[in-house]
Amino acid sequence: PKGDLSGLKVLYKVRGQCTTDTISAAGPWLKYKGHLPNISANTLIGAVNAATGETNVAYDEAGKQYSIPDLAAQWKADGVEWLVVAEENYGEGSAREHAALQPRYLGGRIIVAKSFARIHETNLKKQGVVPLTFENPADYDKIDACDQVATEGLYEVLQAGGQGSIQLRVTKRSGESVVIPVKHTLSPDQCAFVLAGSALNLLAQKANKKSA
Repeated sequence: PKGDLSGLKVLYKVRGQCTTDTISAAGPWLKYKGHLPNISANTLIGAVNAATGETNVAYDEAGKQYSIPDLAAQWKADGVEWLVVAEENYGEGSAREHAALQPRYLGGRIIVAKSFARIHETNLKKQGVVPLTFENPADYDKIDACDQVATEGLYEVLQAGGQGSIQLRVTKRSGESVVIPVKHTLSPDQCAFVLAGSALNLLAQKANKKSA
């Protein structure tokens, strides 16, 4: 459907806790605070892979191993936008704005989790990343790394200022398709942020085409 997101790929499925420190580690990284490309190299490096139990180890469809930020950067370079799947209370901890900026910079469009820490959920929306929660938390088990995902109903919800329902159509690597109903907490203002997040990209692309 027009305006919905499609062709997204699951970058990583996180097992267990995923705090803002997991998403954007502090310590030595803070010296890069003003430099998004550098600090983005720590994105999700504390996250545990739900399939393998490894920390900061992601795999592409061919089974090639990457760090999470490296795979995100590779997909960004290839023009592939992505999402992350997570468990309870995603983004708890200090209200670190970079934990929302970095995934967006690297091509992240959606985080789908069992639940979110409220401040982080708001920060994601400000950056144009859409936080969604599973209507049925057990559906976390139905989605895996490298699955393809399309949103259904998201564009209508954004245009209607937050009214309506959204589902994710997940295409498994076997070709099987699963539909997962999700919930959102987008207010009218936040819908505008998210639409602008994609609208600005479109304007930039148009400007680039004109100058090309």
